[in-house]
Amino acid sequence: MLLRTSDVEKYRQLFLNVHAEVRGDFGLMNQSFNAVDRFDERLSRYASRPGWEAVIAFDGDEPAGYVFGVPLAPGSLWWSTMHQAPTEEFTTETGSRTFAVNEVLVREAHRGTAGRGASRALHEKLLAERTEARATLLVDPGSSGGRVKAVYESWGYRDIGPQQPFDDSPTFATMLRDPLHR
Repeated sequence: MLLRTSDVEKYRQLFLNVHAEVRGDFGLMNQSFNAVDRFDERLSRYASRPGWEAVIAFDGDEPAGYVFGVPLAPGSLWWSTMHQAPTEEFTTETGSRTFAVNEVLVREAHRGTAGRGASRALHEKLLAERTEARATLLVDPGSSGGRVKAVYESWGYRDIGPQQPFDDSPTFATMLRDPLHR
């Protein structure tokens, strides 16, 4: 079952638990950027913005994973930490131009072909009702030997350059899917 929600408080602990489990599976919980309290701070910031929403997948009563994101507001700083700044025309946000996918996390039993392919189903369900023109997300290009980035490319995203949005974050590949719907 896929559940669409904008109620972060009702599902906060679920988001935190899945974050810790999935990031732990990949040995990333020792990085300060991935600490549960740091993730919780980012979650609060994202969810406080107009238009934030999530889709949560359940297998029975158990969460299989989630995706969430928010439209980029006018004056958004999303593009400001790119190593090579895109043009002003490219980065001007209106609140309805670009949807930022902040997180896509799926528990191990539901990943890839061995599981039920929940990542793509979650992602597409989140974007299905969005009216923005394009979507963006950040991915660690070295994650799982580049396989995660390749998955996003197979979903229609292209790499438009690196950025490091937080002092303690990895340098991410900035991915863009334009147009939003495929």
